[in-house]
Amino acid sequence: MLTKFKLLTVTHRRTNLKDIGNYVVKTSTNQNLEDQLLHLKQQFGLEELLYVPTCNRVLYLLVTEHPVNAAFAAHFFQSINPELSIDQLENIEDQVLIYEGEAAVDHLFQVAASIDSMVIGERQILRQLREAYEESKAMKLTGDGIRLAFQQAVLAAKGVYAQTRIGEKPVSVVSLAIQKMLKRHLPKDARILLIGAGQTNQLAAKFLNKHHFHNVVVFNRSLERAVNLAQSFQGSGFSLEQLHDYQGGFDCLIVCTGSTEPVITPNIYRQLLQGEDERKLVIDLAIPNNVHEAVVEQFSLDYIEIEGLRQLAKENFAFREQEVQRALKILQGYTADFARILKQRELELALRQLPEAIQSVRVRAQQEVFGKELAELDEPTQALIDRMLTYMEKKCIGIPMKVAKEAFLAAV
Repeated sequence: MLTKFKLLTVTHRRTNLKDIGNYVVKTSTNQNLEDQLLHLKQQFGLEELLYVPTCNRVLYLLVTEHPVNAAFAAHFFQSINPELSIDQLENIEDQVLIYEGEAAVDHLFQVAASIDSMVIGERQILRQLREAYEESKAMKLTGDGIRLAFQQAVLAAKGVYAQTRIGEKPVSVVSLAIQKMLKRHLPKDARILLIGAGQTNQLAAKFLNKHHFHNVVVFNRSLERAVNLAQSFQGSGFSLEQLHDYQGGFDCLIVCTGSTEPVITPNIYRQLLQGEDERKLVIDLAIPNNVHEAVVEQFSLDYIEIEGLRQLAKENFAFREQEVQRALKILQGYTADFARILKQRELELALRQLPEAIQSVRVRAQQEVFGKELAELDEPTQALIDRMLTYMEKKCIGIPMKVAKEAFLAAV
């Protein structure tokens, strides 16, 4: 059964992120997605299908006896996206990675353990994989094979995290900044000013929410975006022009805007202080820096800037990469175990037919082959024969099952 597993994937390792969208199933509703995936399953004669789309990969795990090669992949993705050019289809292997058998399962396990992620060791992919499996299962796309593969993938990922340090030492500059902030032991009602509402500060806002900071005020060039981001804290949003009039004070300032000039000047910083002389925390995640160097020189503050964070992130990433080889060895064990799990499942499915077959023989013997002779016997004798046949039926079922399982365990 292991040979039936095939995997097609387009990832950040080979393809520009903006081009990955060419290989996803594009739909406007879940019903349309289900219809298209069921059509794919039927069109290509697939026994099972798992569809996993994320921001930096799309993965199709197939269970099929059909060979899956470049020609199959071109036909498959042409069905998904008829707008793919002839050149893209003829050179499909430049974009699409194709795995079969053990290699397909091994790649799935590497994805689950985040070894193949853009950020090695980030656990978000396991949640995405779980959600994708549940959706595919609800659409009746999956079966026994993918169920067992998914369960083993989860165990493999947990094994890697438990036995290696691949998830240690954050490699996101935003997460590193928040970690440094947490070391300051600010109270959960600390006054936090979030200057900028772009992607970086949106991620910072997620971390702040995760750690239950709620007293957050957002400033941004676009008032609408400031208000939208502030709503996640039930806080207030203002335009960046209103910053020099703000009188609420602050304990922590997190700034990241697209400005090429300093946004936090000495005059604005002095205004934001509102006469307070406590040492403040200032986190500058912008390139170039949004905090004027004179602010750092003239005021008493703890300053965290992106260049130092980037260097630490680089060192942490190198540390995680060192753990990858250990993780790969661990995954090899889970892949080998999965082959045994599949063989055991095949045996169980084969033996499942045994009770019904033996019962059918018994019924035919009593009703057809020996029916006339049995009818001539008295009731006590008939009852005795029925008990004997019931006993024999159970033994005929139990003995071969036991022998087969013992032989399987001895073989592995």
